Parts: sequence; C-alpha cells; structure tokens
Amino acid sequence: MPRRSATMLAATLLLIALLCVSVLTKVPYTEMSPGPTYNTLGMQDKTGKPVISITGHESYPTSGHLNMTTVQVTGAKYEPSLVSAVVGWLRGDVLVVPHDNVYPKGQTDEQAKRQNAEEFASSEDSARTAALTQLGIPVGAELIVKSVAAGAPAEGRLHAGDQIVAVGGTPVTTPEDVANAVTKHKPGEPVVFTVVPRVKDANGAKADPASRTDVTVVTMRAGDADPTLKPDRADSAMVGIVAGIRHTYPFQIDIGLQDVGGPSAGLMFSLGIIDKLTPEDLTAGKFVAGTGTITDDGKVGPIGGISMKLIAARDAGAEYFFTPAANCAEASKDTPSGLTLIKAETLDGALKSLEQVRSGQTAALPSCTG
Repeated sequence: MPRRSATMLAATLLLIALLCVSVLTKVPYTEMSPGPTYNTLGMQDKTGKPVISITGHESYPTSGHLNMTTVQVTGAKYEPSLVSAVVGWLRGDVLVVPHDNVYPKGQTDEQAKRQNAEEFASSEDSARTAALTQLGIPVGAELIVKSVAAGAPAEGRLHAGDQIVAVGGTPVTTPEDVANAVTKHKPGEPVVFTVVPRVKDANGAKADPASRTDVTVVTMRAGDADPTLKPDRADSAMVGIVAGIRHTYPFQIDIGLQDVGGPSAGLMFSLGIIDKLTPEDLTAGKFVAGTGTITDDGKVGPIGGISMKLIAARDAGAEYFFTPAANCAEASKDTPSGLTLIKAETLDGALKSLEQVRSGQTAALPSCTG
C-alpha cells in the first residue's frame, strides 16, 4: 500500500475511533430548553378549566396575556454524550449545565418531582397572599409542613402542605413550637405528629379539617444528617421537616396547572389573581410574559434558566417580559428580538409597569439595562 494511502487510512480510522469515543462517552451535564408558557388569565390545555378560578368573590373579565414561563429539563438519570453536550453548548436554544446544579448528588427523578411540586404549592400560596395583601384583603394563617428533606425520617410520612395541629400531644402554633417539641425527644425515639393531611384534588392542594390523623415518626440524630453541625446541636433529635405558615383566605382561589413545578411562577400568578379581582384590565389586550418568585409581602426573587424562558416567551408571542432584578444582567446579554424586558423588584412595581404598558408610556418602563 502506498505510504500516502496508508497515512489517509490511519487518519480515517483514528477519526472514526475518536467519533465513537465521543458518542459513547457520557458526561455529567443536564440540558435545559425552552418549555411551554401558560396564560394565567386563560384556560388549561388539558382540562379546559381556568388556570386561575375564583369562588366566593366577585371577579371580572380579562383580556390579553400574563404568561408564566417554564423550562424543560432532562431527567436525573439522563447522561448526554460528549457530542450531545458540545452540540448543546453551540446551540442558542439549549443550556448545558453541570448535573449537580439541577439535581443534588443522589437525588432521584421522583425526589426532584416531589420537591418541584412542593415548591410550586408554596409559590401558589405566596402568590395568593401577595395579591390579596396588595388589594388590602385580610389573610389568615395556619401552621404546616413547609418541606421534607430527602432521605429524612419524615419522608413519605409527612408531606409539604400537611397542617400541623400538635406534636407529642402538645398543641403547636409556630415553627419554633414544632422544633422545640421534636428536640425534647432523644434520637431514635418516636414522636407523634397530629396533622390534617394535604388533600390533592383537581383544583390543587387543600386541607380537609375533618381528616385529622396521628402520624408517628422516629427521630434521628441531627449530626448524622449534617456532619458539620456543632456538638451541642449534633446530638439533638430531628425528623427532617421545615415547618412554616400557610395562609388562609376569605374566599377560594384555585390555581390549576398539571405537570408544572418549581417556585418561579409566583409573580405572574399574583398579577393574574389581581387582574381577575379588579375591574381594571391590567394588560389592555397586550401580551405580557414573565417569571420570578414572590414573597408574601410582594418582593420578586430570582429564578433559573432565564435565557430559555426568554426564548419560550418570544416564541409564544410575548411583547414584554417581567424579569427579576437579579436576573437582569444575564437576560440583557441575549434578549430575543422584539421582546422588551421590564425589571421587576416588587409586585407593586410590576402593577405600575403594567399601567405604563396600558397607557403607551413604555419609554418610562424600568429597564434591565438602566
């Protein structure tokens, strides 16, 4: 075989070998891409019911869009090949991030879905509270399980949204009461929680006051779950829950979306609720989308995957996009053509921005670049 031909054959075989290695080699990354958007003023695709429905209080017609945005994420078990990861890095509509940034080490798909669902339920509660507080409508409160740590003794026994009535037979009204009642026990001892379980129905999570029940959880040593704890705390008992406050409302506000999780829709849900509860048409028919967590007192917080959400919003037809202030720098780097970013720091500020959109005073909108 001529030397030139042999060299070309060797190079070809080497290239084929490298391609095979690249295809077969798995890398610890997760891929994110633009997900569906949902108009909080509109209807659910699967059920045909309103995304936000209000019972027991007057509501008003709405127009336009106040769309929440989502990101699609590959599963916890998915491992892209080196080639797939490189292609993702080169594309503008895929975000490739380290796997552990999305799924903490050891977290399963089931655990991730449960955590996302719990965060979504908490976001709904904060959205209702922020909206009604903004409108001056009184809001009540009750003690609940806010979250359950993966692998903790309480996992599978207590659930986010369960109302806590008593611990060890002692009535509790604050998260501190719960913590004190648990730490009175020694690690390995059972503790009885009296709860009103969260009840799932077509309209979301609700508590049925008649379903009070006792749930026994065996405590564990706190230091075994967190080796970094100081000795005085390491030997205390824990069950792996965070207690919090869930608000109660003078009328029913149901937020219904299927297969959606996480906390990032809070701002848009609050705006949708306010639009339905007030005679003013907040959008005047405009297509507004956005993202951002919301606190009970109406502060807007940052989210992940902002670049993918911008693409999703523009593809859906959005003209304006509420962007949490902390995400503005990233969002401003590659904003889709035709989409105007509106910096959002508070619910009150977002309402004022919508007033500017309605009146055509868009030059005065709070800018992500200003």
